[in-house]
Amino acid sequence: MIGVAAVTTTGIVKRFGRRTALDGMTLAVPRGAVMGLVGANGAGKTTWMLTVAGLIRPTAGTIDLLGAGPFDAAVHGGRVAVLPQDAELPAELSPFALLKGFARLQGLSPSTAAKDAERLLEIVNLKDRAHSAVRTLSHGMRKRVMVAQCFVGSPELVLLDEPLNGLDPVEAGRLRRFIRSRRGRQTIMVSSHLLADIEQICTHVAFVDKGRTVRVDTLGAITHAEERTVYTLSHEPTDYAALEAAVPEATFEWSQTRGTLVCSMGSAAGGVAEINRRLLPVLLEQTDVLAVSAGVSLEEALWEQDRK
Repeated sequence: MIGVAAVTTTGIVKRFGRRTALDGMTLAVPRGAVMGLVGANGAGKTTWMLTVAGLIRPTAGTIDLLGAGPFDAAVHGGRVAVLPQDAELPAELSPFALLKGFARLQGLSPSTAAKDAERLLEIVNLKDRAHSAVRTLSHGMRKRVMVAQCFVGSPELVLLDEPLNGLDPVEAGRLRRFIRSRRGRQTIMVSSHLLADIEQICTHVAFVDKGRTVRVDTLGAITHAEERTVYTLSHEPTDYAALEAAVPEATFEWSQTRGTLVCSMGSAAGGVAEINRRLLPVLLEQTDVLAVSAGVSLEEALWEQDRK
């Protein structure tokens, strides 16, 4: 269940010569959460992941993984997995051999390791290439093997840096569904420039800028999913008084460029479903409703954050 932190970094600083990649980054990741790291290139997302995984030593600050301090192979072996953005695989080995080998390194028996490798190859849709040499696989296929490797033995904490980069839409959708299914079962960190992927996968989001976290919250809170409903309309409503009479607790804002009406309401309004029940009949008397969404997109939320 989502609760106490699986990862806590406090005041993490990492300098590479004169360049500061992490500038006191503090972040707590709840157990069972799928948390997205969002930020521009060079914001510190990859450096933070590699520092947490023990692949980079911090200049200053403290790290706690799973309540057992910073990464220690003797303590965290088999409990933490990481996919670096630019990872590569041995070219002559097969996906099955690689995954089975990783499973054996984690202490699984030969038969259990083979079963886990087969299970994960099915999840990433590579059973038909299980015994092909890695060098014969496409970039997207290799990426899927690398993602599968991170789930061998069901580690408690999984760190994924750009896991869907280079995948075709069908396979990206397959992996999104799989990662979503791990909510509450494993703690997963996902760094991605594809904000739509973060929206579909994550329960929590951390905005990172210049080596610091500038906001951390649930996805729903960041996108205002419980506070705003966005209606895409064929044209602007003609009678705002009628809208306000239907939902007196709400305020309305029309965007001509986007063709959207944003309905903002407090908790007393009864939630999105109640707002829709009361407002949609009135809207449909004045205009055509083309789409309804709860909250704003993550891209808009990030834009709002940048304006602050």
